[in-house]
Amino acid sequence: MIDPHETFDGTFPFAPHFCSAAGFRMHYVDEGEGEPIVLLHGEPTWGYIYRKFVPELARQWRVIVPDHMGFGKSETPQQMTYTLETHVNNLAALIDELGLSGVTFVGQDWGGPMLTAYTVRHPERVARICLLNSICGYGAMVAPRDAPKPPKLHESDWFRWVRSSEADGSYYERMQDLGNHVGDLIGRLGCATGLDETAERAYAAAFSSPEECKGAVEFPLDVALNRIGGYVKAGASGVPELRSKPAMLAEGMLDKAIPPELAIADFRALFPQGQVTQIEHAAHFCQEDAAPELVELIKQFMLAHPAN
Repeated sequence: MIDPHETFDGTFPFAPHFCSAAGFRMHYVDEGEGEPIVLLHGEPTWGYIYRKFVPELARQWRVIVPDHMGFGKSETPQQMTYTLETHVNNLAALIDELGLSGVTFVGQDWGGPMLTAYTVRHPERVARICLLNSICGYGAMVAPRDAPKPPKLHESDWFRWVRSSEADGSYYERMQDLGNHVGDLIGRLGCATGLDETAERAYAAAFSSPEECKGAVEFPLDVALNRIGGYVKAGASGVPELRSKPAMLAEGMLDKAIPPELAIADFRALFPQGQVTQIEHAAHFCQEDAAPELVELIKQFMLAHPAN
């Protein structure tokens, strides 16, 4: 867990806030006023990835950026179960604690499945959905039978490595040492611009011991070991409500973790009228590669779809 007051040379100057409603100390940023925008990070990052989004969006809206359990400035309780279901329950506890409604979600990587799994269960709390290099997980349920089949998530280089290394045991040794090579992992998954020294230090700081790496170890296994399927299917009855939300996808086309064809097909199956923007020069961690473009897209999307 990173020191609550660490700013990483002033690049993350936001006051820390904490919520214990889910049974652990969950850190979040809370800046600005007005309609709430909740920004969700993925693997193996934390709220730092949205550092360039917060000041701009907080000029007009209330911006909340939680660190998931086991990431960033949040605790890494060893007794907890680290699954998508747990992370969504943690998110729900935070939203309840803050009394949020009319939420606009922005989610990248695992932030996408988290926000959609939350939305199908709590549609009355959600106003809009913004996906950044992510998938919803429900597109295949509603896609026409004769639609072209996109690449499967398991077929990406990243998940092939996760499955093979988990099978031979090397996965755990590598992932429990993220403090020493998180920059390499981010590059492997896709960061076209690369990280400067401060950013690499900020991401590495969350993983100071094997125990502190537990969240990052477990997230990919949800897919690789198919632990996610039952929970996703259990939310299927909420998919019509999910599809009724205004939605946008911004896709960095150099993504090495989630095939862009899959992300776009998944989104278009769910949201045929939704806005898709392809960013040719950005990769999986599009927040690092194209922050100004993404912030502007989110602003335009918010204004084009005023809350009821």
